[in-house]
Amino acid sequence: MPETAIWEGIGSLVNGTEKEFADYSYGGTVSRFRPPRNDHILVRVGLSFISPNQACRNAESEIPKFEFEKVRKAAETEWRKKFNVIKTVSGGIDKDLEIIFWSGFYRTMLSPQDYTGENPLWNSTEPYFDSFYCIWDSFRSQHPFLTLVDPIEQSRMVRALIDIWKFEGKLPDCRMSLCQGFTQGGSNADVILADAYVKKLGGPIDWDLAYRAVVSDAEEELDSWDYAGRGGLSGWKRLGFIPIDDGKDEYNGLKSRSVSRTVEFAYDDFCIAAMAEGLKHKEDHKKYLGRAGNWESLFNPKQNSSIKGVDTGFVGFLQPRNENLTWEFQDPARCSPLVLPDSCYLDSSGGETYEGAIWLYTFLIPQDMATLVKLLGGPAKFVERLNFLHESGLLYMGDEQAFLTVFLYHYAGRPALSAKRTHTYIPKEFNNTINGIPGNDDSGAMGSFVTLTMMGVFPNPGQDVYFITPPFFKEISLVNGQTGKTATIRNINFDPEYKNIYIQNATRDGKFWGRNWIDHSFFAEGGILELTLGREESKWGTREQDLPPSISTKK
Repeated sequence: MPETAIWEGIGSLVNGTEKEFADYSYGGTVSRFRPPRNDHILVRVGLSFISPNQACRNAESEIPKFEFEKVRKAAETEWRKKFNVIKTVSGGIDKDLEIIFWSGFYRTMLSPQDYTGENPLWNSTEPYFDSFYCIWDSFRSQHPFLTLVDPIEQSRMVRALIDIWKFEGKLPDCRMSLCQGFTQGGSNADVILADAYVKKLGGPIDWDLAYRAVVSDAEEELDSWDYAGRGGLSGWKRLGFIPIDDGKDEYNGLKSRSVSRTVEFAYDDFCIAAMAEGLKHKEDHKKYLGRAGNWESLFNPKQNSSIKGVDTGFVGFLQPRNENLTWEFQDPARCSPLVLPDSCYLDSSGGETYEGAIWLYTFLIPQDMATLVKLLGGPAKFVERLNFLHESGLLYMGDEQAFLTVFLYHYAGRPALSAKRTHTYIPKEFNNTINGIPGNDDSGAMGSFVTLTMMGVFPNPGQDVYFITPPFFKEISLVNGQTGKTATIRNINFDPEYKNIYIQNATRDGKFWGRNWIDHSFFAEGGILELTLGREESKWGTREQDLPPSISTKK
């Protein structure tokens, strides 16, 4: 039999067989076994947040017999069920690219974790998921990816989020180990719920309750908004932006991030407006759609940007403002890899953006890119500026806000440049080496960027929009877990050296498809999207009617 003990702190052992740990302390168990003859130790471990007895029951129900090979095969079978929803025809591509695709898929499946039946905080018949860590990272691509490949589980995650709001009063932003973490920007669970709603994700989701939850984020501020919901709502509603001098101290609200929070609040309210429209809350729809334009309050059309003393030549950037509407200044390049890259975290000196420069946040207006393109000088000037962002060293792909910028060329009628940009970052930044991820994978966020990009259908989260670019495979098919329908994307004239990366023509189920984007019905109902490829940029997807929707183009 093994010798067992409890450890606490940095390696000190504690007498006894039970120990309760205070918040933010470290501890666990240690077991020491006598060396077996074959050097193999077979151990069955049970875990529970409820009780030791339940931990034992969990172990015995999941692993009834000490038969390692059977357990290994059972685990492999479960993983293959997850992976088998996607089939690829590689077309002779480099093996390393296949590895990073499937590795990315695998990592998206690690969090959030299903703790249903293991929630000690409240009794509920709803699913319970933990380790939404953090939604600021995962809402952009991981959860939309799960909607595609595992909609049943994504539906249960949505229900779990709603249940957390029901019992704790706020949707989580960064939840782990039964606790709230720090909010990083907006109330981005709103985006996850809206994304599921507009894509008609199935399952017994109470959408009226979901709507009450997101409205709570928009209207009701907690004293402890560092942990859930939003802060600065009085200024948001009264001024149309988060002022730099919001009067909050470091404990009850970090005096920073006014620009990035304004950008995120505006998008969160756009997502709430989408739900309000579908649920027939007409006045709410009008109100939140109006607030979705609040980002313009921080757009200074005269602000320029010089980097290390050299004028970039671009004018018009977001800038912080005071309560009295006067402007403050933050270097648009601050918190980029070129200027003070470590200057924008969760502290009182963190500045007015979070983990990204104003250069980046000025591009992050996914609800109304058409207006932004005009403000930045029109399509040609917009493309010039977007190229500068990607090619000057200003952009760090290790933060998730960068993902969407790869595909923003679609809004300027240049989807071919989005396709070209995907091959800039894969495999340069995402590859099968020891440095194959640019930073922290963030619970599968980086992995989902790779998989969706290589599938050729990157989402604009919270909207029923996927940007079309050629998949990195000759063909890829996806079976919808709720409808059983199969969607196939097929490249015509595919070449594994990626010289033919520009779409010349597209058909959906045999009919011409001119839009440079597609909606979720393609995946829910199934079908075939054929993309004819060539070596030169074409006119496909460039007309005004081909561009993804914006608030200003839907009026």
